[in-house]
Amino acid sequence: MEKIQENSMHKLGLLGKNISYSFSKDYFKKKFINEGIKDVTYQNFDIEDISLFPSIIRNTKDLKGMNVTIPYKESVIPYLDKLNQKAKAIGAVNTIKITNKGKLVGYNTDCYGFKNSIQPYLSKMHKSALILGTGGASKAVIYTLQKLGIKCNYVSRTKSSKVCFTYSDLNEDVIKEHLVIVNCTPVGTFPNINDCPDIPYEAITSNHILYDLIYNPNQTKFLKYGTEKKAITINGLNMLKLQAEKAWSIWNIA
Repeated sequence: MEKIQENSMHKLGLLGKNISYSFSKDYFKKKFINEGIKDVTYQNFDIEDISLFPSIIRNTKDLKGMNVTIPYKESVIPYLDKLNQKAKAIGAVNTIKITNKGKLVGYNTDCYGFKNSIQPYLSKMHKSALILGTGGASKAVIYTLQKLGIKCNYVSRTKSSKVCFTYSDLNEDVIKEHLVIVNCTPVGTFPNINDCPDIPYEAITSNHILYDLIYNPNQTKFLKYGTEKKAITINGLNMLKLQAEKAWSIWNIA
């Protein structure tokens, strides 16, 4: 694989919609300053529709890679030339490498970030998980947990072939059977900090792990309710940092 060459300016960026809040742009800006990296820049590619993606590729000189966020982790796939094995298995892409020949290769580093941020907290009692939401990020979460031997069930507002529970189906027994609950929805994100997924929090115990992919605010209402029940609570910040560094390693692999 090609390595980003030294002594020439190269561009990286984040593909998404309404991403002015972007974690990635700020993270990589600080990384470049702290590590003295002067030959790479990072910018937001904020587009209204995925159909505009090819124009970014055509019109952005020296573009070497991108992160991908909501809502394009799945819809970007048809525009890529190749998928890494894990990205293909997951069905979602959050990292794109552009080769020296101009080929677009899709990867998923969300699975790496999620695995390494939750694994230290898992024990033998954590056998089943509820996954709130069915978007691209949830696919990486389910892929990871299943690889770790944990049974996963989707929760959404409406039932489908892959959704086991609607929110109205959730009761004390369901919550007690699933000791890992992962919020993959945007519910509770700043500025809507008083919102949270509609689950029976009274059934949460100290044996539960509540994981929220949201990182702003630091403690969502979802996590606050978990803390009150003495559950282990984890926000999405460490996952984001880990997946960003994994993406960086992909862009720079020798």
